Amino acid sequence: MIRISFLFIILSFACQPATKEKVTDVVESLPVQQSIFNGKDLDGWTMKVNKYPLGENFGNTFRVEDGILKIRYDQYGDDFDERFGALYFDKKLENFNLKLDYRFVGETAPGAPEWGFRDSGVQILSQSPSSVKIDQPFPVSVEYNLHGGDGTKDRPVGEVCANGMKVKINGETNSSYCSPATIKKTYHGDQWVNLEIDVKDGVIKHFSNGEEILTYTDPILDAEHDLGKQFIKDGNTTVSDGYISFQSNSHPIDFKNIELVEY
Repeated sequence: MIRISFLFIILSFACQPATKEKVTDVVESLPVQQSIFNGKDLDGWTMKVNKYPLGENFGNTFRVEDGILKIRYDQYGDDFDERFGALYFDKKLENFNLKLDYRFVGETAPGAPEWGFRDSGVQILSQSPSSVKIDQPFPVSVEYNLHGGDGTKDRPVGEVCANGMKVKINGETNSSYCSPATIKKTYHGDQWVNLEIDVKDGVIKHFSNGEEILTYTDPILDAEHDLGKQFIKDGNTTVSDGYISFQSNSHPIDFKNIELVEY
């Protein structure tokens, strides 16, 4: 009995250093959440407005005030003139989780399309901003579409819109440009709403205020799309990485608490 106890003690001490190392390895390998918006300026981000060169912030569209990333059109004059745009995070991402808060405010810009009312989006797996043509309104990407309610009617948030790409929803390839979320949620007024996008190994999930509202998989480049097909290399249509960006679609919108985890 004494020999067994002594052996147990020896083995316990022998195992302790390895156990600590393993615990340390696990802790160090855990994904780290980081803020990718400093609340002061647009450092780490690049804008592209349709009809203007990369990096030109026409009309001060993208601005930072009071710790909030704001998209505005007060310097556009009386005609929006299809000057759609996007603000791109400078790092290409593969597997990640993105969380942020957003809210619609104010009035749609004069001359905007009818669908521009309280419409915006977060684009993911996008082509690089440097590859977007000067007269290209939207990048090849998939999008978490943002809608704001008009105070009365349902206007659900979170549908997936695929520009130059295809995805699978419940195993079926999407047949329309935008596909609605499974769980319908409409937010009226200027309230802050939490958005989350999770991308991991070809599975993409949309969340709204913490609730999963849509899952889709297997993003690929659309071989029949004029822009999408240009990025197909050696017949490989699989999309496994890309850039994220926030749309400027003609209605003022605010973003804050932009947090990213890379897997």
